[in-house]
Amino acid sequence: MKLHFLTLITAVFILTAGCQSKSQPSTDNTEAKDTLTQTTETDAEAAKVDVSKIKVADAKTILARKQVPILCYHQVRNWTPKDGKVGKDYIVEIQNFKDQIKMLADSGYHTILPDQLYAYLNTGAALPSKPIILTFDDTDMDQFTIAAPTLKKYGYKAVYFIMTVSIGRKGKFVDYMTKEQIKQLSDEGNVIGSHTYDHKNFKKYQGKDWEEQLDKPTKKLEEITGKKMTEFAYPFGLWNAEGIPELKKRGFRMAFSLAEKRDQNDPLFTIRRIIASGYWSPKTLSNSIKRSF
Repeated sequence: MKLHFLTLITAVFILTAGCQSKSQPSTDNTEAKDTLTQTTETDAEAAKVDVSKIKVADAKTILARKQVPILCYHQVRNWTPKDGKVGKDYIVEIQNFKDQIKMLADSGYHTILPDQLYAYLNTGAALPSKPIILTFDDTDMDQFTIAAPTLKKYGYKAVYFIMTVSIGRKGKFVDYMTKEQIKQLSDEGNVIGSHTYDHKNFKKYQGKDWEEQLDKPTKKLEEITGKKMTEFAYPFGLWNAEGIPELKKRGFRMAFSLAEKRDQNDPLFTIRRIIASGYWSPKTLSNSIKRSF
């Protein structure tokens, strides 16, 4: 599929104004009857999870478990005069980002990865105290140059959802990670997930869209990392129940939306995240995590 670069830039502005659901508190009214089972294992030890033998639990069991906080970041850079009011919600300034991550560490949060979340949701497997998942969407270069070194300082790992059309490109407003940088993140113990080819709305897929937006990007990311893609993030956080079987038959185990309510039949494919807003101070972020999850 041929895409003019101008279209890519337009897409970037749409998603920075639109990976949708502005860091809202939870609208999921399902009562979590369980508390998070905690362990004193180190993050590294806890991350060694064999998910190959895990049987998927029924939806009621999964929905009853307390949700793990999951943050969604986009750009990590300082604001410019050209950044609009809406766009700034998706751009966390560099010092603020560093202060947010320091707050998480000082507050005792431990990052976990999708395998641990999958084991917990399906079996109730123990997690470290105050677990949290950090995710980054859209392949922006600053996620590699600024965010990753900041996380490494605290021993944190993250999930990077890659939009493959932008790999290695230099844009008018942002640059994007190269194949080598994506592989390095993967080799260092972070998780790479799929975020489609060019951020097309998942709810509109039909015909060849499944090949262009899922199959080809998945193959490319697997070639880059040498690892199977098992996690997916919906563009704009938008999903529909009709598309979930398409994800399942392609081997995805979990899919991540944004602040909307989880699907009552397929909660593993509508896992909630909240956007870490560029307007939030570390204290506001802390309060939002507690309120939303």
